[in-house]
Amino acid sequence: MRVFVTGASGHIASAVIPELLAGGHEVLGLARSDSSAESVAALGADVRRGDLDDLDGLREAAASSDGVIHLAFKHEALLTGDFLSAVASDMEATRAMGETLAGTDKPFVATGGTLMLAMGGTSGRAGTEDDRIAGGPRADAANYVTGLAERGVRSSVVRLAPLVHSDLDRHGFTTALIGFAREHGSAAYVGDGANRWPAAHTRDVGALYRLALEQAPAGSTLHGVGDEGIPFREIAETIAAGLGVGTRSVTAEEAAEALGFLAGLASLDNPTSNARTRELLGWEPTHPGWVQDVRSGHYLA
Repeated sequence: MRVFVTGASGHIASAVIPELLAGGHEVLGLARSDSSAESVAALGADVRRGDLDDLDGLREAAASSDGVIHLAFKHEALLTGDFLSAVASDMEATRAMGETLAGTDKPFVATGGTLMLAMGGTSGRAGTEDDRIAGGPRADAANYVTGLAERGVRSSVVRLAPLVHSDLDRHGFTTALIGFAREHGSAAYVGDGANRWPAAHTRDVGALYRLALEQAPAGSTLHGVGDEGIPFREIAETIAAGLGVGTRSVTAEEAAEALGFLAGLASLDNPTSNARTRELLGWEPTHPGWVQDVRSGHYLA
């Protein structure tokens, strides 16, 4: 297949594109700057210049491809507190590509996050692929994509763990948590830190997106999760040990200073199962888990 990939210069794409090329596919990667275009070309993909606001360009690229993997999101807006504008932009871009693909039976793989499950009420138990969120930021786009199954699109959504980790990661949540710990001289967790976050290795996630493109039934929801749930206190302790600093418990009010833009997420309990995804696609995570990966040292060098 010739596959159009948005967010092609980003962290996840750095594993997805090589996986697709190794699987015999051709890749057309969206890049919004000269440096991004160079990164995409270096991975072996063809480059399409543009961004999420270029809706006509997205429609044209989707129409000329055999499938679409949508990885792009305006993550910088999350850092500046303008999350809702990023959500709106993503919805418009998703709809532009989805409407173009309607009636073609082409695959359309979009991206969500498992933390939305915790926000939607699964706290205290492992979220599953069958759990649905009625609506809200990012959930609306995911529901739209899975709904395209009724309109002749082999659509699927990959919910990613918040901690997607590897030596390919430069700006993810693991990097951010390490940065906060360095800045404050301690690694923080909220309350007793018993709440759990799932994790996944970037290269395992790359394989999952390829399998979703090739095999996922229309309307599927998949979980990009390796570690089902790591207690947040263990996350903090692992980072602290690597940096040679201490850990500290903070209140929800203190989290804003200690954990920055992650303060509102750090107390969420988000254990997440990948059982249905593994059964459906034959996907098996094979790379190191989060604790082992951080202890290997590349994050802390």
